[in-house]
Amino acid sequence: MRRIFARFAFAVSIAALAAGSAQAQSRVTLKSATASSSYYVMMVQLGEVLRTESKGQIQATVEESQGSVQNVKEAAKRPGNFVFTTPPSLITQAREGKKPFEGETGYDTIRTLFVMPYVTVHFVVREDSGVTKLEELAGKDFISGGRGTFCDGRTRTIFGLLGLEGKVNFVDVELASADNALKNRKVAGYATCSSHPTPQLQELATTTPIRILPISAEQADILVKNDPSSSPITIAAGTYKGVPAVPTVGVPVGAYATTKMDDATAYAIVKAFWSKKDEMAKTNPWWAAVTPDLIGALGNTKLHPGALRYYKEAGVNIPDAMQ
Repeated sequence: MRRIFARFAFAVSIAALAAGSAQAQSRVTLKSATASSSYYVMMVQLGEVLRTESKGQIQATVEESQGSVQNVKEAAKRPGNFVFTTPPSLITQAREGKKPFEGETGYDTIRTLFVMPYVTVHFVVREDSGVTKLEELAGKDFISGGRGTFCDGRTRTIFGLLGLEGKVNFVDVELASADNALKNRKVAGYATCSSHPTPQLQELATTTPIRILPISAEQADILVKNDPSSSPITIAAGTYKGVPAVPTVGVPVGAYATTKMDDATAYAIVKAFWSKKDEMAKTNPWWAAVTPDLIGALGNTKLHPGALRYYKEAGVNIPDAMQ
């Protein structure tokens, strides 16, 4: 009888351990941008880091996205552990109910995790187009970054601030169609907003000579005055085949979750990211410029409590508005 009870107790213990292990495993959805973008590559890399650093306790699924607007909209509705990227300005727009978030709610649950590489604004034309500066796009067809995306809104804002509103013919198509439209001379060019180098442009430049239109220092001053979170960025010569150094502008980007994520999972994600950030940079150099002190550039979206715990342990100075 004692042997039977002992065997039963042992079996129950094993079952309990297995159940505990299953409960400890967290499933996380990572969502950033289209598969042709640098941000999608970043999320794939992050997903592998989370799996290895957690010894399999965090299982990440990477989903393709049409961009930051879609990500923010989904954050208000998605259950569970949803990690997404967006410029902080879109979260502010969502909370204030501004276009394209009119009449929507649920955005107060968004919380900051860590800093991502900046978005770099690229205005791309064929090298043989004869277009060498933004003003010369007047009267021409141009894809403004993909229907309803952050890049579309940013492009229209930039053109408006630089006196080009109503002068450029914006073509309302998805960014996935932009390369073929450019190659076949259906449009003068297109905008893409992603950390550089972006795989889409690297591939395009190998088959079609391209030019990235510069934003002058005077133009950059106008843009930064309108949006202080923006900053001048130079795309180094040779980043894309045949393209010299190009001055443009960039926008900060963050990785975010919501209050639906538990504190332990948020802590583990943030710790894994910063622990392996330098190692990730050996494969993808865009991580090198990301440092903990840039967290304040993400504005006033509060840190997830699990993330805040990590930063306090690491001695990172956190603005009061984010605590």
